Amino acid sequence: MRPAIRVERLGKMYRIGGPVERYKTFRDTVAQGVARIGQRVKGLFGGDGNGAAPKYETIWALKDVSFEIQPGEVVGVIGRNGAGKSTLLKILSRITEPTEGRVEIRGRVGSLLEVGTGFHPELTGRENVYLNGAILGMKRAEVNRKFDEIVAFAEIEKFIDTPVKHYSSGMYVRLAFSVAAHLDTDILLVDEVLSVGDVKFQQKCLGRMQDQTFSEKTILFVSHNLPVVTNFCGRCLLLEKGRLHIDGDAQNVVSSYLGDGESAASKDLTDAPRKTVKGEAWRCMKKVVLLREGEETKVFPVGSPWTMRVECEVPSELAGRSLCLGFDIRDGMDRILFASNTDQYNKSRQAKAGAEIFEATIREHSLAPGRYKVALFLGDGRRDYEVIEQAIQFDVVWKSDDCTAFPHRSWWGPVFDRVSWS
Repeated sequence: MRPAIRVERLGKMYRIGGPVERYKTFRDTVAQGVARIGQRVKGLFGGDGNGAAPKYETIWALKDVSFEIQPGEVVGVIGRNGAGKSTLLKILSRITEPTEGRVEIRGRVGSLLEVGTGFHPELTGRENVYLNGAILGMKRAEVNRKFDEIVAFAEIEKFIDTPVKHYSSGMYVRLAFSVAAHLDTDILLVDEVLSVGDVKFQQKCLGRMQDQTFSEKTILFVSHNLPVVTNFCGRCLLLEKGRLHIDGDAQNVVSSYLGDGESAASKDLTDAPRKTVKGEAWRCMKKVVLLREGEETKVFPVGSPWTMRVECEVPSELAGRSLCLGFDIRDGMDRILFASNTDQYNKSRQAKAGAEIFEATIREHSLAPGRYKVALFLGDGRRDYEVIEQAIQFDVVWKSDDCTAFPHRSWWGPVFDRVSWS
């Protein structure tokens, strides 16, 4: 199968700094041309004028980027601000030309790059719908068939004959997405514009992109909303400083993007950043260790036992107070998936000065494959003495000999439990 999008060694360079030139007249152009000829002639006869253009600082927004996207594939693009995400989509949309490399696109392309991209502000919403259809190469009859659906989805029936320059940013997005979603495009490029609309409309848009009518569309989805990327996209591209850093499974790419490379099964917490209450600088938690069946590890197969040991040093000032340890497990997007504490099982105790060790065991955890982190809370059950939000990380992996036919998919959620079918 031929790819819908093929990008080969793509690069885009911009010039930064230097004087800002005013618009040139014909006389200015002729005068500058004559001056350059004079400089070259002067250079030929021993002068220092070589006609060289002034040197400006340049920056590569994209450099040596290559990938392929197959028809019907949904691919996320993530990275820090300035990584080159929007530049990539503008090149794919033919808004700007690449400095080097080439792009092959097969099919009609619909773009949602910025609020109002492709709209003429003086035209009404109705006129812009037909204008966008014409740009995509559609006949008027084709747009007529979809027009009522477009307006109903955008929920702007009352304003459809109003010039779009009077629309709010949210109304722009509603109409722009509705046009892109309903007109016959083969490829849809979406760049963070859904964040402008209200939450209900964002959900409506994502639902539209996941329904059957979108099943054959190729979608390139740029967003900083990482939970949406992992749930909506099966594959993800991570850009760093204009280069393609990682191309792979969305969950793994997002985890790598958010991870800090920590690989130890135990961690010294003495100097770990922590939150304290009312200025009391208690630093009781000293070490955390992860274990599986008595062995230290940070890698846990799906459904295996999971144990965490926390070593504390209680100061004399806390002696006699209730001592409650709690923890929560979070995914890469910092969503809390599970939490527990000693009070929940009547295991809190009266503190004594000196060493205290807490140990928590989950006999069979239900986490799906991925990277997770643990936050620790030490207090008296009513307030926290100290909180360490980045205590330790661990990985859950799929077992090759598991009874299922294929691994749990990342977009199925963070929990895995075996199911008996009959």
